[in-house]
Amino acid sequence: MKHAGKVVIVTGAAQGLGLACAQRFIAEGAKVLLVDVQEGKLHEQVERLGENAAAFTADLDDLNAGKAKQLVEHALQHFGSLDILVNNAGVIHTAEFVDFPEDQFDRTLRVNLKAQFLIGQAAARVMIERGIKGAIVNMSSINAELANPTAVAYAVSKGGIKQLTAVMAVGLISHGIRVNAVGPGTISTDMVRNAIMSNPTQRHAVLSRTPIGRLGEACEVASVVSFLASDDASYMVGQTVYPDGGRLILNYTVPVNE
Repeated sequence: MKHAGKVVIVTGAAQGLGLACAQRFIAEGAKVLLVDVQEGKLHEQVERLGENAAAFTADLDDLNAGKAKQLVEHALQHFGSLDILVNNAGVIHTAEFVDFPEDQFDRTLRVNLKAQFLIGQAAARVMIERGIKGAIVNMSSINAELANPTAVAYAVSKGGIKQLTAVMAVGLISHGIRVNAVGPGTISTDMVRNAIMSNPTQRHAVLSRTPIGRLGEACEVASVVSFLASDDASYMVGQTVYPDGGRLILNYTVPVNE
């Protein structure tokens, strides 16, 4: 199996893309530490996934270097090593630009961007100390490239992740640690189904800009994450890969089958 014997940390893993990534890595032979702030849901998923899964409850809005180190050390204590980090956790707040709250701007950047820096730093230190030729995959978004006027902090954080990934990659490749990112388009998570696809106007807006004509599935993003973390991607360094159904290449709208 592609990740047999590997130890993986996945943040934001109690649901959505993070959970899909955790499931994919376990199916491919890895042991996974699932990290999330939703303690009850997190432990339910870990119990369901079995002995190759473990839980660590953490609020990434309250993260500092010391807490990031504790998170990484939990993986070492539970599974004995650390080979792969998937920085997936993220939050979003929407409001018109002139009305966007300062506290929500700060919170979004703390969770989405600063936490990836701190956990990536802690994980890289362990990999370097132990001589592990590891991989780090950061979760960005098509919003790193596209301007969404009602999600200013989210878009800024995802653009920051793209550049953080490049800087991390250059800084760590001499240690044999590859860093890349994934920038999904609109994916069929519970949040998207409830907040976007239930609204006919928003549904039309999304699908008319998606050439493939449908939402992506979380498992499709997880497959890209797994690839980037594997030896199959051994010559990929500092890249952001966009599984987006063609969204970024489209400069017009397409017909939608309602």
